[in-house]
Amino acid sequence: MPVLLPRVEHSKDMRVGAAAWHEAARAKMQAARQLTKRCGQEAVAMWQPKDRVLDPHVAHHLHRAAYIQPWRFHVKMLNGGGTLEKPPPGEGVTLWRSKMKPPVWHARLPLPLNRDALALQTAELVHAHARGARLTAARLAHAQQQVNGQVRLMQRQREATDYRLSEVRKGLLINQQSVKLRGYRPKSEKVPDKADSMLTWEKEELKNMKRKMETDMEKSEAMLKTLASCRDTLAFCCKERLQAVDLMNQPLAKVLGQAGRRSWVNLSRVSTPQIQGQKTPPPDPVGTYTPECVTALYGAKRLLMESKDTLQEMAKNVQDIRERQQQTSDRVCASLAQKMRETSQLKERMNMALGLMRGTIHRCAKFNQEMYITRDLIKGPLSKNHLETREKLDRPLVRVYQRHVGTQLPEAQRLAQSTDKTQRRISLLEKNLESLLATRKNLTYSLNCKKIGHDVNYDAVRLRLRQRHPRVCYQQAQGLVNDLDPSTPARVESRATPE
Repeated sequence: MPVLLPRVEHSKDMRVGAAAWHEAARAKMQAARQLTKRCGQEAVAMWQPKDRVLDPHVAHHLHRAAYIQPWRFHVKMLNGGGTLEKPPPGEGVTLWRSKMKPPVWHARLPLPLNRDALALQTAELVHAHARGARLTAARLAHAQQQVNGQVRLMQRQREATDYRLSEVRKGLLINQQSVKLRGYRPKSEKVPDKADSMLTWEKEELKNMKRKMETDMEKSEAMLKTLASCRDTLAFCCKERLQAVDLMNQPLAKVLGQAGRRSWVNLSRVSTPQIQGQKTPPPDPVGTYTPECVTALYGAKRLLMESKDTLQEMAKNVQDIRERQQQTSDRVCASLAQKMRETSQLKERMNMALGLMRGTIHRCAKFNQEMYITRDLIKGPLSKNHLETREKLDRPLVRVYQRHVGTQLPEAQRLAQSTDKTQRRISLLEKNLESLLATRKNLTYSLNCKKIGHDVNYDAVRLRLRQRHPRVCYQQAQGLVNDLDPSTPARVESRATPE
């Protein structure tokens, strides 16, 4: 049974225990309360927002109100007189019942899942780096494809320019062959004319075109080497960036689609003021977008612009030179055709002159033969058989008449004068006949020369029209040099001379 103690009134003066003993007990209790409060504050301080700052000028009992005030809902007055309460913006759990939204609290000590959280952060960092490297590699690969496509375009344009250069060289060869073929004309047909000046003008024009085409070929060759070097640099940078994306199997084309059409991916497209998609990150020597990649991409963009201008200029030059060469060749062929028409007209006139001379020569020859007969008759008989036909000057009648002095007859003098007159007429007729024959010979020779000149000009026009055909290449045109007429100008002269 418990011991029942008598009820006694106590007071401070009637304490049984010593004062020191009481102070020691109170001190222990005060220390316990302070320790409990500090431990509670430290336990609560383990979870708190990052931006918590205690104002030393605010009283301690007002810290809580000042600390909680930003968490409360914002009250907005409506036009109708009502109110609208909205939680403060930011992250955190909204407490709708208590009208508060505390911010996200963070632990000041590592949690039990700290290792896993750090592993997740590391994985996220690695994945972000891999995504950035993959995006940079995608852009480098896309730029490499564009540069490679530009290289193919440049090669095709070089082929077109080289073909046009071969056509210009073939034009020079045709001009040389035309001049050589026209050199086979007779000497009388080699008088300088407009056709010769047109051939000289065509040669100078073709030389200018050739120099221009050779300049374009040299420029395109240098641009092609630069594009190839840039393509190799882009390929090296892309391969170096792809070293960190071994565990990512997403194709690069899909990466470019995710980055956005107007992002920093496309080089050939002009940037627009409306930026959509991912922006170009700043260069970082230890990041995914290194200065080497920046330099390679900038060089690729600059080369693409320059190569486009070069391609346009080369294509324009090829078109202009093709038209100029066609016009030049047509003008030369037109001048040769005009010379052929003029030669044909002169041949017709010469044939008419030869036809008129043929009758004149026949009549002159016949009259000359009659004059010879007349002269012979005036001189007297030529044989004994002709004695009875003509009388001599010493016939009996004349001798009887001349027995007296001063009885000379003028018969002998008149006969001598007639013979001399006939002889002079015969000489004149012979000279005229010789002149007619020489003129006919000269006309025949000129007619043959005109025919040869017409044939040579026709052959030159035919040669030019045949060799300037697009299917005839420069090598074939060069092989046709030996197919020209092997006759020399001397043989042409001998062939033009009539027998």
